[in-house]
Amino acid sequence: MSFPLLTATAVLPAVGAIATAAVPAARRTAAKWLALLFSLATLALAVLVLVRFEPGGARYQLTESHAWIADFGVRYELGVDGIGVALLALTALLIPFVILAGWHDADPLEDARPNRRWRPTQGFFALILMVEAMVILSFEATDVFLFYILFEAMLIPMYFLIGGFGDRAHAGGDEAAATQRSYAAVKFLLYNLVGGLIMLAAVIGLYVVAGTFSLSEIVAARADGSLSMATGTERWLFLGFFFAFAVKAPLWPLHTWLPNAMGEATAPVAVLITAVVDKVGTFAMLRFCLGLFPEASTWATPAILVLALISIVYGALLAVGQRDIKRLIAYASISHFGFIIMGIFAMTSQGQSGATLYMVNHGISTAALMLVAGFLISRRGSRLIADYGGVQKVAPVLAGTFLIGGLATLSLPGLSPFVSEFLVLVGTFSRYPVVGVIATVGIVLAALYVLVLYQRTMTGPVKDAVRTMPDLRIRELVVVTPLIALLLFLGVYPKPLTEIVNPAVEHTMSDVQKTDPKPEVEAAP
Repeated sequence: MSFPLLTATAVLPAVGAIATAAVPAARRTAAKWLALLFSLATLALAVLVLVRFEPGGARYQLTESHAWIADFGVRYELGVDGIGVALLALTALLIPFVILAGWHDADPLEDARPNRRWRPTQGFFALILMVEAMVILSFEATDVFLFYILFEAMLIPMYFLIGGFGDRAHAGGDEAAATQRSYAAVKFLLYNLVGGLIMLAAVIGLYVVAGTFSLSEIVAARADGSLSMATGTERWLFLGFFFAFAVKAPLWPLHTWLPNAMGEATAPVAVLITAVVDKVGTFAMLRFCLGLFPEASTWATPAILVLALISIVYGALLAVGQRDIKRLIAYASISHFGFIIMGIFAMTSQGQSGATLYMVNHGISTAALMLVAGFLISRRGSRLIADYGGVQKVAPVLAGTFLIGGLATLSLPGLSPFVSEFLVLVGTFSRYPVVGVIATVGIVLAALYVLVLYQRTMTGPVKDAVRTMPDLRIRELVVVTPLIALLLFLGVYPKPLTEIVNPAVEHTMSDVQKTDPKPEVEAAP
């Protein structure tokens, strides 16, 4: 029996969460180092998964399958394709930086009453590791019911991270901040619970039709014709799955929980939301919507492309008008998720490869920008853009890293998101030229909101409140520097990612029985 590498990669952070939570209240620093150690060990296992994964091999690799709830056909089945392994690696990569960036975010305030039984620091880092475990396992799950359990369970630690450990740079007092955190956490939970309940009905319906929860068995049966679904049934089941994933992604008009959640959460938790957890939604669209319901996916494509276009333009327009730094980044992410979903449902290999690369590169670029923004906000104690000015003169390294993160967000050539966005637009334009042209409006608006943000916060006269602002410290440089290095490396040389992703995209294209459109103008002999 081979070593269960995928299980170990998910179990290790879960064990780390339990161990971190059990650290005595007075040993806050020890709890932080323990959480960081477990996150680095998980990253090492994720690297091992990458090394053992063969891009040209079987579709699902490193598979594990064990009986779980035999009476209902539920199995503990794991396996990774190129898309899943790329997102697994992204998750394992970002968590150590999230932990380092949030090193002091859950420390008790100086004026707080000492309570040796209350362990907010231990709880904060334990919850982060628990989210990591569930997200990694969701990227590995090939049993639909197992995936559903993880899809819902990850809401619990995220709810407490948003509601219990909010951003301390709040415009109102402590009471107003607590009210806003509670509102954001409840809104996040309710939106995603509603989506999950609708998905549960679709999961049950799928089992009634297919007689199994195994993704590989259902896809194989659909491909060889041994399993067929009535058109109406398939479309209703597709809508049940897609609705839940669109909430998680998030896609307009199901997006409104994201700005609240990211605005009220600490910067590291905001990264956890948009760079890690939300990727489960777009990943699931590729793995489950297209794999299980190919005809319904094709049927729904025009409507989904319209919603994606609205997300792109709407998110960018609202980002332009924001006065809050973190809410601006949240609306920018809504626009970026529009590009990802557009690439998925363009039904071209370039579009889907670009969408997968976009998930990875958006995770890195948003983490870089949001974490630097968090460092900036923690120094000034305000999220409002108007409270800053001239930062580049007193903290040039902070301003420089903020600029690189912003330029990556607007997909500047030479930085990794450019490759993703270019592939998405090319893949969309080749099949839906009007949609591709309209989507370019989002690129123009991205340049506007990023450059205006930088201009208002970093340039101009130095405001009195930022005159003594310190530059990035060593711990903060350790967080930001590797992310910027990755943005540069993958922007110049994306081949390591494309070699992993492209074979998986070919399988997905085969599931929906689509081929790339032929060029209308043939090359000259």
